[in-house]
Amino acid sequence: MSELVVGYVRVSTDDQRLGADAQRAAIEGWCAGNACTVHVWAEDIGVSGAAALEDRPGLMSAITACRSVRPSMRLVVAKRDRLARDLLVVRTVERLVSVVSAAGEGNGDTPADAFMRTILDAAAEYERGLIRARTKSALAERRRAGRRVGTVPFGYRALNDGTVVICEEEQAVRAVVRHLHTSGYGLRRISAYLASRGVVNRVGKRYGVSSVYRMLRVDAGHVQPLDEGITSGDH
Repeated sequence: MSELVVGYVRVSTDDQRLGADAQRAAIEGWCAGNACTVHVWAEDIGVSGAAALEDRPGLMSAITACRSVRPSMRLVVAKRDRLARDLLVVRTVERLVSVVSAAGEGNGDTPADAFMRTILDAAAEYERGLIRARTKSALAERRRAGRRVGTVPFGYRALNDGTVVICEEEQAVRAVVRHLHTSGYGLRRISAYLASRGVVNRVGKRYGVSSVYRMLRVDAGHVQPLDEGITSGDH
């Protein structure tokens, strides 16, 4: 009989190198080679690795699921930095549940394994600091040059002169996503629905779970779109 585990997926807003689907595949691959089965999936989509534990509903539910049985189930992540990029969060989680990385870094109970985990977690926090510093510097430089700061929100586009106008095509996609969500569709099902109808994003790729999540957050008022200099325009 295979061991039951909890799979946890986190995709941040500023680092999408390992998407939700890729993380699930990595976790399932590890389970297949270690006689384990994912009993419960939990995810935090669009959540920074620096977020506090109380701001991580997916991780909180994963911990609860692990501790709902005795002995507790193990929590499996694709890589250790998917757990968090904050040493305090990582240490808190590991005091509550046993964490396994599908990538294999730091798994084990030896002093060497513990040391490796400490190094990896510190490196993840350091990388987060570097990303924030580079982003802050780049934004400051753009402001000094008088250039628009930030990406154009979904549903709008920028003209060559910097004017931001409404993109009717993307607004239509937002309307569909909003309708499906209010009809009870989950993020993954909405993504699959759009893909099945050939709806793609600005670069010709399918709308993933993260994109759907961000659209819904904008519509819910959590992320404010640009509201200055907006005019209707053709696309």
